[in-house]
Amino acid sequence: MVKRTIIETLDLTKIYGMGEISVHALDGVSLEIKEGEFVGIMGPSGSGKSTLMHILGCLSKPTNGTYILDGEDISNLDKFDLAIIRNKKIGFIFQSYNLLPRTTAIRNVILPLMYDRESKMDIFDMEDKAIELLELVGLGDRLDHQPQELSGGQQQRVAVARALINDPVLIIADEPTGNLDSRSGNDLMNILHGLHENGATIVMVTHDPETAKNTERTIHLLDGKIDKIHENGHIKFAEIVGA
Repeated sequence: MVKRTIIETLDLTKIYGMGEISVHALDGVSLEIKEGEFVGIMGPSGSGKSTLMHILGCLSKPTNGTYILDGEDISNLDKFDLAIIRNKKIGFIFQSYNLLPRTTAIRNVILPLMYDRESKMDIFDMEDKAIELLELVGLGDRLDHQPQELSGGQQQRVAVARALINDPVLIIADEPTGNLDSRSGNDLMNILHGLHENGATIVMVTHDPETAKNTERTIHLLDGKIDKIHENGHIKFAEIVGA
């Protein structure tokens, strides 16, 4: 069965500043990610991995180049339209969890639905779906707990449930184990593996080679370009990317 392409970028460029002080954070990045893939993005500080994540997550626009998400060219959308795409098609898992304080786990999870103006779900349906997802990540007994009443690992699992609430076509995980101890980090990776086995498309940004080994392939960036790709233990060098 031919899988549809979720992410396709062609010669993505992102330039900050102007003239002599301009910085090419991305310099001609072309890549493709199919439905159901689990892909890692790695690189040293200044390599462009955060900039690429922001563009893939519709948090930023490229200076030049093309970004096609789930068959739609979104390269030139304005901030308002990008926000709509982001809310409908992308689920985020952040290193710092980004949960609302003094707000229950259920309410944190349903937040993206409340921002979806086209949603036909009422609050009771939203809560039912949130409960189902919190049970999926093992927090069925923490539904009414606020972030300060949860461990770091539990907060990150709330964030995973929130990322899934809108049935996204793409999950972006930004250093998802960065603030977790080894046990909580392993628990989180097991959850991500379970989602992947059920068909989720996941892009994970990480600086940790051990964490990156959990992915099917890892794209290494260097100086704003794709340097190499580790795929099933083999290395495909940048010269053939996009060929």
